[in-house]
Amino acid sequence: MVTDYKSLLPVIDIGPLLAKCDDSDMADDAGVAQVVRKLDKACRDVGFFYVIGHGISEDLINKVKEMTHQFFQLPYEEKLRIKITPAGGYRGYQRIGVNFTSGIQDMHEAIDCYREFKQGKFGDIGKVLEGQNQWPGNPQEYKDVMEEYIKLCTDLSRNILRGISLALGGSPYEFEGKMLRDPFWVMRIIGYPGVNQEDVIGCGAHTDYGLLTLINQDDDKTALQVKNVDGDWIPAIPIPGSFICNIGDMLTILTNGVYESTLHKVINNSPKYRVCVAFFYETNFDAEVEPLDIFKEKYPRKLVTSQVAKRVVYGQHLINKVQATFANLVENS
Repeated sequence: MVTDYKSLLPVIDIGPLLAKCDDSDMADDAGVAQVVRKLDKACRDVGFFYVIGHGISEDLINKVKEMTHQFFQLPYEEKLRIKITPAGGYRGYQRIGVNFTSGIQDMHEAIDCYREFKQGKFGDIGKVLEGQNQWPGNPQEYKDVMEEYIKLCTDLSRNILRGISLALGGSPYEFEGKMLRDPFWVMRIIGYPGVNQEDVIGCGAHTDYGLLTLINQDDDKTALQVKNVDGDWIPAIPIPGSFICNIGDMLTILTNGVYESTLHKVINNSPKYRVCVAFFYETNFDAEVEPLDIFKEKYPRKLVTSQVAKRVVYGQHLINKVQATFANLVENS
């Protein structure tokens, strides 16, 4: 694994944190304390960082990308076998140009997946996303590999959040109460076609909806850009074997605005096809998300400056975003 890569974003080895993640006294460990300081600085300064020492095998990380490339190389007609529709809970394959960000068409294709739940579990709010994930039948192993990968990403996200909770001055478990008893997840498996012109918008500028995002991107193409505090767009250069982690809108609210979700975008400049697998770790679907009391007390004057309200129901927030993104999606497209 590359650990000496030059990057404009922080690189954090979370191995010491993971080694103590089930120890209630983890905050007393010198290695954990060092990781926590780095997490705090990264979340305050830019909201994005590379994660290494995460314990997920590089072989699995690469296999996920390789199988995703194989799917997107299939004929269009075969990909349409798992076509996304509103009636299917917005789960499945979307062709190039279906996705819109802030009203502007994005040049990518994707498979969208959500944690599955029983019909009626979340009442009227949840109806929009009720359905079964549509995994490709080709490659044949895809579903099994991705379900293993999702479980590992879920565990990793939970442990990173424990470090972030310590960074904010709380116990490791501040986020694991009522907000995360039954955490939701979202996965976007994205393919960006190669281009023969510069600065094609693969995905427009946006912040992420939830708590934490883990990005697994191709190693040989740079396309993701992050807006720093000075207003400059900086490239997130791939580091093989790493994840790029960023904080989302729900974490901004829960921390009382101490950590801000960060604008980012994807700009295609390469003639080569690029894939990115983004895992989004979320609160409970029906959680009423508002600043946690401990952070209101510790940071009483900090105001949320993003466009997210100070209190939202996560599931409704997600559905509003999904329906805006796919406003032009019709059943027979």
